Amino acid sequence: MSRRAAGPRTVLAALALALAAGACTPQPGDAADRPAPSAATPLPAAAGTPRGTLLTADFGSDTVSFVDPERGTVASVVVGRAPYGLAVGADGRAWVATAEGVAVVDTHTRRRTALIPHRTATGPVTGGEYRGGGMGIALSPDGTRAYTGVNVPGTTGVLEVLDTAAYQVTDVVPVGRRPFDVDVAPDGSEVYVTGHDSFDVTVVAAGSLQPRRIEVAPYGTAGGLGSWLKPHYTVVRPADGMLLLPFEGERLAVVDPHTGRTTVEPMTADTHQHGATAAPDGRLVVVGTGAVRPGDGKGPSLTVRSPDGAERVYPLDGPHEDVAVSPDGRTAYVTGGYTREGHWNGISVVDLGTGAVRRLPAGTRPLGIAVL
Repeated sequence: MSRRAAGPRTVLAALALALAAGACTPQPGDAADRPAPSAATPLPAAAGTPRGTLLTADFGSDTVSFVDPERGTVASVVVGRAPYGLAVGADGRAWVATAEGVAVVDTHTRRRTALIPHRTATGPVTGGEYRGGGMGIALSPDGTRAYTGVNVPGTTGVLEVLDTAAYQVTDVVPVGRRPFDVDVAPDGSEVYVTGHDSFDVTVVAAGSLQPRRIEVAPYGTAGGLGSWLKPHYTVVRPADGMLLLPFEGERLAVVDPHTGRTTVEPMTADTHQHGATAAPDGRLVVVGTGAVRPGDGKGPSLTVRSPDGAERVYPLDGPHEDVAVSPDGRTAYVTGGYTREGHWNGISVVDLGTGAVRRLPAGTRPLGIAVL
């Protein structure tokens, strides 16, 4: 499954100094001791949540928003500081990675039911691109485990494993720096953690929890923390379980998670790329944020890549971060939050057949997204 739904999530050298913030003691307390706040705009539980509603992690407002794909936001629920990624299980529970811990939201009643603190010390609870806390998140295929990539400013990150029945962190595994994304093998046997600032994917065996690092750096690692040419999001290819990591609209790294071997295929968008997902028919859908420097690449776009490598590139207006695709594969929903400057409060709705784009106001700096 992907980070977006169960059964489916670059810095300049000067900015890298922000990673030096020290860690402090973890937050105490059990999730049950923390009262769940009411929805900011609650609806009666009987109203339910229609299928096809979008759920966004609002990095700029400490909420998740329920978004009608035609009308915009219909409800928002406070979840915790600076929510980043989210994953939704078949039971309707959403698991949201925040700076404070993992929030659990009942998407039927639109209420937060728990906030599970991180076991790992991540420093002060703050917002901003380099804040400590949860980033990528995914669920095991059977829904019994949630896997959260936790950023620890100034050092390597960790993968925290949550028992979804007990609502507690059971294990902590070392991974790479700033774990933008977490994905799970279709059979649940492995977890894949994309380390943005360490140029790698950490493969974690779900049984033993033993980590194994694979460097993914088709441009090399020159520039270190100041390099733009790093991995962001990973897609597990449905056909064969290979890991797909797009770079700069120029190169697609195809990684065999078992051997660590990487091959590189050409891409055509020529733009700095972030979010990615697989459409139901196996197409790869990738968000382009624009040129990293003026004149060095093309503007924001959405790439739709067929299994045979053919690509269609649709222009977008302004930077975006992440993407989800409708169950029928006809529509992509691209969040305008963006982890860097230039974010906006909404979603671009893209017709994958025609490339027609319309903007839908939604949330406050939305990053992660799922289709309920």
